[in-house]
Amino acid sequence: MKNLNLLVWLTQLGISVAGPLAGFILLAVWLRQRFALGMWVILLGIVLGIAGAVDGFRVSMKAMDRMSKDKPDGNDPPPVSFNDHA
Repeated sequence: MKNLNLLVWLTQLGISVAGPLAGFILLAVWLRQRFALGMWVILLGIVLGIAGAVDGFRVSMKAMDRMSKDKPDGNDPPPVSFNDHA
């Protein structure tokens, strides 16, 4: 089950990084062709795509780090029940 979770997170990381980059570049190419804009639109799409990819990578890494820290340890003492309080 652990390997399946790692595979899901790896897939999510790939989508989070590649999706914005490809999306912004495709949008820039479409805008350039549709409205006969200059090459600056493509460059802007690349810059925005890289910024989105970096942010997606950062958010995915934070989520993976948070999930790895939330795992309960087997060495922790059991919680104190109501009747065990002093």
